[in-house]
Amino acid sequence: MLLTSSSPSAQSLLIFEAAARHLNFTAAAREIGSTQSSVSQQMRGLERKLELQLFKRVYRGVALTEPGKQLYDAVESGFQQMANCLEALQKTRTRLYINVATDFAFAAFWLLPRLPQFRELHPGIEVRIVSSQDQIDHTMPDTDISIVFAKGKPNNLHAHLLCTGDVFPICSPALLKQYGPVESHKKLASLPLLKLGDYTNQGWLDWRGFFNQRRSLVKPSEPVLSFNNYTLLVQAAIAGQGVGLGWGNLVDDLVDSGVLRALRSFSLNSEWGYYLVEVNAKHVLPAKQHFVDWLLTQ
Repeated sequence: MLLTSSSPSAQSLLIFEAAARHLNFTAAAREIGSTQSSVSQQMRGLERKLELQLFKRVYRGVALTEPGKQLYDAVESGFQQMANCLEALQKTRTRLYINVATDFAFAAFWLLPRLPQFRELHPGIEVRIVSSQDQIDHTMPDTDISIVFAKGKPNNLHAHLLCTGDVFPICSPALLKQYGPVESHKKLASLPLLKLGDYTNQGWLDWRGFFNQRRSLVKPSEPVLSFNNYTLLVQAAIAGQGVGLGWGNLVDDLVDSGVLRALRSFSLNSEWGYYLVEVNAKHVLPAKQHFVDWLLTQ
């Protein structure tokens, strides 16, 4: 309820808070830049208006009566709430960075190539990227935005699908030239295969799962190299070390540029995709909103 004409003035409540906190009119006057007699007069006026005794005069100061204690608790709480609100608003106005959590693959092959566009639009906003090969926990503290790899929309009302893609084998042009055309599962299974650790529980296909979903009875050979993050696997494929599994929208640019070759005749439709999750959607930050709006246009 707002203060009305019959309520104490905001100034008298401000002076009351200082006097009640110090329990001394002289100390309160010093804090607010007034005089002891002025503070004393203001408090007598406040007591007359409320028809309540708020202070008891004691030796070298004052003490709060029971009504005075109740009023102080309410006023102090209100002032603290206003201070917290003003601090939050100030941070909202001045904060010019956002924390983005995602996995290595998305950061390296999707986000980083596109970031120059965002920086050109918003040169004053710093994007801080925290990446991991493990499944991203979008409830992590200090994270503004998570970009998570998931099968279907995460259980979050503020999640937006960014991209999905097929899965298909990838290799360097040199390796394909060395081994010749790959037209069968048997030929594919005989090539040097690159493996991404053991992340099948996170939606990343391994070769065994790939051949099974292709309904092939062919068993893949043992991988020649295994990696603990997808970025290294792709670099090994570019270097001609073997054949990896490529995820559309992550490696499409590398395929389009000719750095990698995609064996799209072996494509699988993936039910997994990347979702943008606003960790704390109620916390409105201009920098975060600019980044979200830009991501959704991509």
